[in-house]
Amino acid sequence: MNDQEKTMAEISRQHYISLWKLTTDGDKFYTNCSLLQPVIYKGNKAILKIPMEAEERQGSLMMAWFNGDGAAKVFAYTHNALLLERLSGSHPTLTEMVNAGQDIEASRIICAVLKKLHAPRLQKPRFKLITLDEWFADLWPAAVKYGGVIAQCAQLARIQLNTRHEVTILHGDVHHQNILYDDTRGWLVIDPKRLIGDRAFDYANIFCNPDNETVLRPGRFEQQLEMISTLAGIDRTHLLKWVIAWCGLSASWILNDPHPGETADSDLGLAQIALSLLKTFKDPIT
Repeated sequence: MNDQEKTMAEISRQHYISLWKLTTDGDKFYTNCSLLQPVIYKGNKAILKIPMEAEERQGSLMMAWFNGDGAAKVFAYTHNALLLERLSGSHPTLTEMVNAGQDIEASRIICAVLKKLHAPRLQKPRFKLITLDEWFADLWPAAVKYGGVIAQCAQLARIQLNTRHEVTILHGDVHHQNILYDDTRGWLVIDPKRLIGDRAFDYANIFCNPDNETVLRPGRFEQQLEMISTLAGIDRTHLLKWVIAWCGLSASWILNDPHPGETADSDLGLAQIALSLLKTFKDPIT
């Protein structure tokens, strides 16, 4: 966030603290696109989120739609602000679990959370969902611009997008930092992207996290592929192709708009591993 965005976010922070009668309960802090303020709301620990990007604002609608089922509860929201329950737990985070040698167990937890999120819901969303065709729009010009591995990822992404499998409402950004533990309610997601498309897509980002060293550790990808495809009930070749497609898109975003300290090395490296593995399968790329 630049200084102007921070100023605007601060004005909104003060407005919603007054509007929702919140009491601050710690220092505010910033992410790349949001201001976050720990607060107390009607005796409950909460987080006031002021998103500064349209995509983040729209995600608030999906958080409310989850209605606390597999996700953090929403106490209040508007187009410009989101008031979430503040999750608090004694369990190590998923990233801490990976660092402690529990990578497989962390992935099992993510798969369990996704299974709950993907379960049918009685209430249909009243907000616009983004199709995977729309979500992948940046990959096609990137394939022309950068070529190489990204072009191979794009080729496979085209095939996946034209092949209809289990279409469902997707979180769209499932990774180790977007699933938090609460001592009362267990593992819950935050920060959805309100997508709709092939169910397998939501599992692809697990392979690209939580850090470069883990992602590219020899043998890790093959082990994760077997386990996740089994737990999710998704054909491993189908899942493998979505991982390749996602790696290309993620790398494209990073190359087109790099943030300090961020590189596309792990996405590109994982794509190469996955493409090599795919060649050993009976199912060809085309």
